[in-house]
Amino acid sequence: MRNDSISRISDLEKKYALDAIDRQFATSQNSYYNNLLEKEYAKKVCCDYAIGHINGTATMHTALVALGVKAGDEVIVPPLTMSSTSIAVLHNGSIPVYADVDKETFNISAEAIEKCITSKTKAVISVSLYGLPADYDKILAVCKKHNLYLIEDNAECFLGTYNGKVVGQFGDFGSFSFQASKHLTCGEGGMLVCRDLELANKARQFNTLGYAGVSATKGKISRNDIQDPNYSRHVAFGFNYRMSELQAAVALGQLERSDELVNQRIKAAKIFEEAVTGCDFLVPQKTPSNCTNSYWAYAMTLKTDKPETDWYKFRDLFQKNGGDGYYAAWKLSYEEPYFQNDVQKSPCVWQKYEKGLCPNAEYLQPRMIQLKTNYWNLSEAENQAEILSKTIKEF
Repeated sequence: MRNDSISRISDLEKKYALDAIDRQFATSQNSYYNNLLEKEYAKKVCCDYAIGHINGTATMHTALVALGVKAGDEVIVPPLTMSSTSIAVLHNGSIPVYADVDKETFNISAEAIEKCITSKTKAVISVSLYGLPADYDKILAVCKKHNLYLIEDNAECFLGTYNGKVVGQFGDFGSFSFQASKHLTCGEGGMLVCRDLELANKARQFNTLGYAGVSATKGKISRNDIQDPNYSRHVAFGFNYRMSELQAAVALGQLERSDELVNQRIKAAKIFEEAVTGCDFLVPQKTPSNCTNSYWAYAMTLKTDKPETDWYKFRDLFQKNGGDGYYAAWKLSYEEPYFQNDVQKSPCVWQKYEKGLCPNAEYLQPRMIQLKTNYWNLSEAENQAEILSKTIKEF
């Protein structure tokens, strides 16, 4: 058994968090960790600008606003992902349009995107599902052909690479999440990155209540500004989507340990990969040769004509043998009750949220098995892999 063990939250994060508290959140010092985190995060993902947010849904809403996507405009999204991607579109008053996914990679398909484009389409949000980058060459070709913006939803894909480049630098914006299950966490939070100064300025202004005096690299107005009785603060509409200083302190510690944290998940995924090799009824997510999967989860499908019974049988047997269990894929966004009962009734929605809308996603969703990779002691992952091997033989 391996003894590879790391801490999810280390003394470094605790040190920074305590320092942030010791600063007592004084106005004059209350952006120290935010500024440092944003600077180092942009550097890590090879972008020019990074803007901290309260979560990874707010980031996408901000991106849509900064790009000028308006209410009633259409934004193409995949249905096979957490519905925050679609909900961010709805936050903007825009219309989510669902494009099918690739059956092998589980990611949104460029061919399906092109079939969904109308005169109202303004943007695409790609999702790098489970740690696997989207097929950016093909997606960007479609976006360029039809003059569409691209937002990368990389909530599950920190440090994943495509053609040797880390995700976050392909689209007009790249969105990341620090929610508790993600590669890096500060309990909750998000980061929006881009390479264009004008877009970064617009994003900062929207996530800071429409303040004048903020910019791509300046997250708060100065004391001299607010001590002027004639100072006009709000020059545009905006939300208060700013990251807290305490979140930023913890996230900075995680960022400085990011290679270690991501590599631990990759190691756990490889352990599961060994256990599944040779099994004819478990089909792993395909990682193309030009991609590096950062494995937020180890995802696969159960090859069966009866997922409504076999999915549960395999899970129950796995748990009976001592397994931690596994996760299902989310319901497809357009199959969720809110979308069926409310969004579908919008006069702007032209798609019918019914069977056959996205056949590949509908095939995959009831068959998907996600094994967690956040084992901070790899001996636990090895134990789970042994249980998985036993379950495969018995099933």
